[in-house]
Amino acid sequence: MKVILLSDVRGLGKKDQIVEASDGYVRNFLLPKKLAIVADARSQNDLMGKKAAAQHKIDEERKAARATAEKLANATVTITSAGGADGRLYGAVTAKDIADAISAAFGVSLDKRKIVLDAPIKNKGTYTVKIKLYEDISAQLNVSVTGA
Repeated sequence: MKVILLSDVRGLGKKDQIVEASDGYVRNFLLPKKLAIVADARSQNDLMGKKAAAQHKIDEERKAARATAEKLANATVTITSAGGADGRLYGAVTAKDIADAISAAFGVSLDKRKIVLDAPIKNKGTYTVKIKLYEDISAQLNVSVTGA
């Protein structure tokens, strides 16, 4: 009997897969535990619609990430922080500070975890920061740190 798995089943398949299983296994184990549903025409059509919607969502996220990458490509953000005369800052410029500056300058809301910093910035100057917008889409941003 063909069934659509509703969750991963060891030895049978992954979630949302259509698999062939013995009738007894389906009736006595998979269906009572709600691990699968019978793969009739309606459920197969629902599954294909669900997969198409998921793919559409991924495509839209990629499109938005590319647009953000183009907007931020080689742009410069200036952050003012209190520091001493020798060029060192009293605190540090972190990914959260950079995300807030990007939001203020470009109107782009970014999560601080998408900003890749090897270490917090503790000196005045200009730094190049990598921003990971999606799995394979990233942008380079120049961060200029000035003292107050």
